[in-house]
Amino acid sequence: MKKPSIYISTLLACTLIFADGMAQSKPALNSFAMAASIRPAKNVSVTKPALPNVVILATGGTIAGAAATGTQAGYTSGQVTIDAMVDAVPDAKKIATIKGEQISNVGSQDMSFEIMLKLANRINELMKSGTDGVVITHGTDTMEETAYFLNLVVKTDKPVVLVGSMRPSTAMSADGPLNLYNAISVAADPQAKNHGVMLVMNDWIHSAQSFIKVSTQAVQTFMSPMRGIMGTSNYGKNEFYRVPHKKFGNKSEFSVDGIKEMPRVDIVYGCVDMDGQMIDAAVKAKAKGIVIAGVGNGNMTKAALEAVKRANKKGVIVVRSTRVGTGDVGRDVEIKDDEYGTIASLELNPQKSRILLATALANNKKHGDLQRIFDEY
Repeated sequence: MKKPSIYISTLLACTLIFADGMAQSKPALNSFAMAASIRPAKNVSVTKPALPNVVILATGGTIAGAAATGTQAGYTSGQVTIDAMVDAVPDAKKIATIKGEQISNVGSQDMSFEIMLKLANRINELMKSGTDGVVITHGTDTMEETAYFLNLVVKTDKPVVLVGSMRPSTAMSADGPLNLYNAISVAADPQAKNHGVMLVMNDWIHSAQSFIKVSTQAVQTFMSPMRGIMGTSNYGKNEFYRVPHKKFGNKSEFSVDGIKEMPRVDIVYGCVDMDGQMIDAAVKAKAKGIVIAGVGNGNMTKAALEAVKRANKKGVIVVRSTRVGTGDVGRDVEIKDDEYGTIASLELNPQKSRILLATALANNKKHGDLQRIFDEY
């Protein structure tokens, strides 16, 4: 009769152990149930924000160039279409909705005011029609001139970005694809607004007001020696350090409305034994303005100054710039500008001085306005 009691005791013990185990397992069971309750339903869709609209305006240049081999220096500019360039950077379509337009397909040595005017008018149209940013592919030789011109006449606070390359698209280790990707990322970046026209190359973001080309071959060919870069773009991650220091965009007094051609402005290079004949020749060729790439602080010979006086009497505007790489050309320092009727270019080099003078004259600015203009732009 004792065996049943043993069986009963064993049964009671097993029952207690099972009940205790069930009690300990309840928190875990409740955790799974809680996780299941917060899991989103399979049929619920999450709407992604719309990508920025970026239009690429292609003009040609080395970035669209091609060579017979990947290791030769010689190549032909403007051989690759904008569609082919975009296809070479597929990840760019993850950061922007991209549309391309072929404005021209030339090496930038053949860039012209005609193409610049076409660019400016097209950008102004695009910025009124829902475009968030514009990228311009361009050769490096005259990129600073196009960028500076657009900075004066494009009426928008949205990003306008020029981009190019120093190696053609067929080169070993071509720099164009990453430059283009970074340029698109800047054009699509809301924080890039109110920075004027920019250049993005080799991970650096430059202002159109300040960058210059400093090397004929190096990949890091652009510098902003007077003001420094505006920021960096590293695989599409952008950081801005400053904003442009002078007027641009919506604050500019200049416009391209109704302008079909730009007035002729010539550049005359200063040197030892400069006799003034090139200045006289520019006047004879009906130039409306002349920029002197003077020595030092915009200086020139006595013979050249006499030619400047003759030009001034015929209504031709003369601007003193410098052939030196950096530094301001000051007013009334060694040359008395009030006496000769000349304009001091301040920090603008000869090629940008030419752009500003031509733009001012096209907008009917008078001699008395010009020194202020060179100070403000």
